Amino acid sequence: MLENARDLIRRGDQLLGKRENLLNLWQEIAENFYPERADFIVKRSIGDEFAGNLSTSYPLLARRDLGNSIGGMLRPTAKEWFSIRAAREEREDQPAKMWLETMTQRMKRAMYDRAAKFNRATKECDHDWAAFGNGVISVELNRAQTNLLYRNWHLRDVAWCENAEGEIDTVHRKWKPTAYDLAGTFRAEKLHPTVQACLKRGEDLYKEFECRHVVVPWDQYDGPYRKGSVRTPFVSIYIDKDNEHVIEERPVWNRIYVIPRWQTVSGSQYAHSAAVVAAFPDARLVQAMTYTLLEAGEKATNPPLIATKNAIRGDVAMYAGGITWVDNEYDERLGEVLRPISQDLSGMPIGIDMQRDTRAMISEAFFLNKLSLPPPGKDMTAYEVGQRIQEYIRQALPLFEPVETDYNGELCDITFDLLRRAGVFGSVNEIPESLQGADVQFRFESPLHEAIERQRGQKFVEVRDTLAVAMQIDQINNPNVDTQTALRDVLNGIHAPAKWLRDERAVEQMMADAAQKAQGQQMMAQAAQIAEAAKPAAEASKAMAEAEAVRAAA
Repeated sequence: MLENARDLIRRGDQLLGKRENLLNLWQEIAENFYPERADFIVKRSIGDEFAGNLSTSYPLLARRDLGNSIGGMLRPTAKEWFSIRAAREEREDQPAKMWLETMTQRMKRAMYDRAAKFNRATKECDHDWAAFGNGVISVELNRAQTNLLYRNWHLRDVAWCENAEGEIDTVHRKWKPTAYDLAGTFRAEKLHPTVQACLKRGEDLYKEFECRHVVVPWDQYDGPYRKGSVRTPFVSIYIDKDNEHVIEERPVWNRIYVIPRWQTVSGSQYAHSAAVVAAFPDARLVQAMTYTLLEAGEKATNPPLIATKNAIRGDVAMYAGGITWVDNEYDERLGEVLRPISQDLSGMPIGIDMQRDTRAMISEAFFLNKLSLPPPGKDMTAYEVGQRIQEYIRQALPLFEPVETDYNGELCDITFDLLRRAGVFGSVNEIPESLQGADVQFRFESPLHEAIERQRGQKFVEVRDTLAVAMQIDQINNPNVDTQTALRDVLNGIHAPAKWLRDERAVEQMMADAAQKAQGQQMMAQAAQIAEAAKPAAEASKAMAEAEAVRAAA
């Protein structure tokens, strides 16, 4: 076991060492856009001033707005932002839809439980993603196995690598817990005797130990647990690096860590923030411009002065109501004893315009002008509305697509797997027959999907209008459109609750019964019409019979 620990530590040191230059870049990015995170290569003390080196906070505000928008738009608490769906839509009959909706609600309650800390972890990760293009969240059950637990980790402490298919499969995380933290996380007998001694003494409860958490593929670690154990995709190992001691090793079914990456480039497992890459030059420029404008504005309001030597008695009083005493023997005809230096301030408006333009570029780099769905204009046709929605989708796709697939999607996948194995979704026998053995996937609600689904509704309106025109020309065109199928597609597109909709088989049966009833009513109406038509003939025949009877009696 000791050799395994040493081998893992050596591999982790190699991964962490390869990104030293990247830490320097992240430090500079943090100092300009995210000063709260600017401790990649420096150690900060509690109470240190944030952003003390900056002249303007505009780059910070742009990053803050983008980071806040990710959760607000893609994971709104007050909205059902995800739903569990079958990978194949044909498996979703009415019982399946109702079961999937129920499981979605259970999963959401587990994620938003206060003990899970979901909001805290995702909010921190959102800002890491916006600033550095990477973020790290661990998804686990807590030690008591009673709740989910989400935690965000500093990029400084985490390194990872990809496999041959470009998937992250190995994660090494540095961790410096205290003896007290280790005792609360693991059983005492699993800890090294040095840690146990600190716990017994009491005064060393908060002594820190350098540890590592490593998640590797099953075939990259040869630990004792593998003998006779179930093969799982990954292995989780906690190592006390100071004492070269393996604290815990256990098989796991998922990678534990969700690592969303924004803009990746070939040859590197680390991504970049598309916003920061575009805004970095402007962020440096706007700091320099702001400093220059501040200095120019200060000179304009409090200009430098020229004073005559030996003519002023005491200090120059530049404050409001101040008096500067001048020697009474000085002759004013020789010039003013104290006067401001003449300055050319004509460049100030140009500098302000340049600063405004630079801020606009930073705002555009952070997609702040593309976060809202464009409102429809007055008197716009359906075609024009559709074209505006298409334009919004093209502009917003680079922002929303990576978040949904690599971030929200992976969070939900690991959470679903943990809850399923913990029995939260009930017995396998409770799964509807149509979903037995089916794969599930997640559907997300976002402004992008809202725009896409709005297109579907708009298409239905176009079909309706086309059908109305066709009906005016020739009513035979009506059978060309299956309105029932179109209506159900639109209702599914706007995510109408499953309990609002009847099962398709039940609808077909109701329509067949209605058609049969209508046919019966039509037959009865026809019979009534025939009877009504036959009534005059019967009356005439009766009258003739009576007349014949009268003649015969006569």
